[in-house]
Amino acid sequence: MKTIEIKADQFFEILKLRGASMWEIFSQMIDGEEKEIIFLTEENAVLFNYILPSDKEKLEKDKQEFSKQFSEKISELN
Repeated sequence: MKTIEIKADQFFEILKLRGASMWEIFSQMIDGEEKEIIFLTEENAVLFNYILPSDKEKLEKDKQEFSKQFSEKISELN
């Protein structure tokens, strides 16, 4: 499995400037092979990782699950 390291701050800033979502970018990266995406701080500490699936159907399921979990976390904070 290929590993891709991404500086989180820079990645999300670029997304904001382009008006794109991380899911759009992830979709463009799918090529039939799983990849581990590791998000790093500026000091190269691991923030989190994500296994990019080999197909867009699984990516859509991941997106839905992420949205559900994110909504639950936000509601817990309120």
